[in-house]
Amino acid sequence: MAKQTARQPQSQTLSLPLPPTHRFLPLLLVLFVGSGCAALIYEIVWFQLIELVIGSSTVSLGVLLGTFMGGMCLGSLLLPKYVSPERHPLRVYAMLEAGIGILGLIVLMVVPLVGSVYTATAMGGLAGILWRAVLCAICLLPPTLLMGATLPAIARWVETTPTGVSWLGFFYGSNIAGAVFGCLFAGFYLLRVHDMATTTIVAVLVNFGVAAAGLALSKRAPHRPAVHEEDAELAPEVPGAKAVYIAIGLSGLSALGAEVVWTRLLSLMLGASVYTFSIILAVFLIALGFGSSAGSFMARGKNPRVAFGWFQLLLAAGVAWAAFMMAKSLPYWPINPSLSRSP
Repeated sequence: MAKQTARQPQSQTLSLPLPPTHRFLPLLLVLFVGSGCAALIYEIVWFQLIELVIGSSTVSLGVLLGTFMGGMCLGSLLLPKYVSPERHPLRVYAMLEAGIGILGLIVLMVVPLVGSVYTATAMGGLAGILWRAVLCAICLLPPTLLMGATLPAIARWVETTPTGVSWLGFFYGSNIAGAVFGCLFAGFYLLRVHDMATTTIVAVLVNFGVAAAGLALSKRAPHRPAVHEEDAELAPEVPGAKAVYIAIGLSGLSALGAEVVWTRLLSLMLGASVYTFSIILAVFLIALGFGSSAGSFMARGKNPRVAFGWFQLLLAAGVAWAAFMMAKSLPYWPINPSLSRSP
C-alpha cells in the first residue's frame, strides 16, 4: 500500500489531506535553539583545541572556519543522496543530533593525539598550511557533516504542511539565536570557569536532549512526503540559477575572508584569546539573523536578484567602512581593555 501511494503523481499526492503537523512547529523552534547552541559551543572549544595544538595564527583560524563551513556544506548536499525521503525527518534529525554528540566527545579525545603528529612533522610554507588543513579535516569533518544535514532533514517534514515552507526562516532564525547564546556562553563562562572537557560535555548533553525530544515528537507527529523524487526530477530549472549560486558562493567567500581578517585585527587589540573569537562570532551571527529576516521580505519582491546585487554593492562599502574603523579608529580610542580585571 505504501509503495502504491509513493508512485502516485504529484497532483494526487498534494490533494490528499495533509496531517496537522503545524501545531508541532513551535516545538521545533526550541529544538533548533538547542542545536545551534551546541554547534557553536563545539566551534569555540575546537578553536581552543586547535589553538593549543597547532598554534594561534591566522592560518589556523582560516583552516578551522573553512573546515567547519565546508563540512556543513557537504552535509547539506549529501543528505538527499543517502537518506531516503520516506524516513521520518524527525527521527533522522534525532539521529543526527545524537551522532554529533558522540563525535563531539571523540574530537575532544582525538585532537590532542593528532597534535602530537603535527608537532612531529611540522612543516612551513604552503606544505604546512595544507598539512594543517588535512589535520583539521580529519578531526572536524565528521561532526560538521552531521550539523549541515540537520536543517535539510527538517525541511523534508515541514514541506508536508501548507505553511511549512514559511517556517524554515523561523527555524534558521532560532538556530542563529541559539548559536549566539552558545558562543557567548562557552567563550565568556564555560571556558573561563571550567575546562574544555566540561564545556564539551555540556554541548553533548544538549545534543542528546534535542535527540530525545525529536524522537518523542516523531511518535506523535505523522510524516507524509508531499514531493517525491520522481516529481522533483521533472521540475523545470529556473533560468540563470547557476549564476545566482556562483554569486552567493563568492559572497560567502568574501564574508568568511572578512571574518578572518577582522579576528586578526581585533586580536592585536584584545589579544589572541577565545574572547575575541567569541565576540566576532556573536556579532556575525546576530547580524546574519537580522539580515536574513530583512532579505526574506526583499525576496518577495518582483526582482529579488536586483535586490541581491544592491546588497552586494552596499556590502562592499560596509566592508571598507569596517576596515577603516578597525585599522584607523579603534586602536586610538581612549580605552585600555587590559585595565579590566574580568572578561
